[in-house]
Amino acid sequence: MRRFEQVQTGEQLETLSVPITVPLVVGGGIATRDYFPGHHDLEAARALGSPHIFMNILTTNGMVQRFVDRWTGPHGRMAELKIKLGAPNYPGDTMTLSGAVTDKRESDQSVEITLKGTNSMGAHVTGTVRVHLP
Repeated sequence: MRRFEQVQTGEQLETLSVPITVPLVVGGGIATRDYFPGHHDLEAARALGSPHIFMNILTTNGMVQRFVDRWTGPHGRMAELKIKLGAPNYPGDTMTLSGAVTDKRESDQSVEITLKGTNSMGAHVTGTVRVHLP
């Protein structure tokens, strides 16, 4: 469990590699009720100009939260999430999440984490997360 007083600005989070698979992309779309054909139908994705189905932003949000929660432990409380998507996540690739503590606020015992998730095409997700720690 990560405690506020133990955290230092500049601290690096342990990277997390996530294999992008068809079940992950399709399951993420279904779980988030995002039935856009590009997230589950290969022919529809190709008709859109995509070589394969692609991950939706809500699944990416979940992967970011998993990455941060792994670092904070069960008592961290996510307060703010700001992300931007870049290169798509296609099955057969791997997204590697990395990040560092870039701000520490005594007033509310929170830290800001700046993160990036990359795949073979570049940055899939970039952003910041603010987390309250015990």
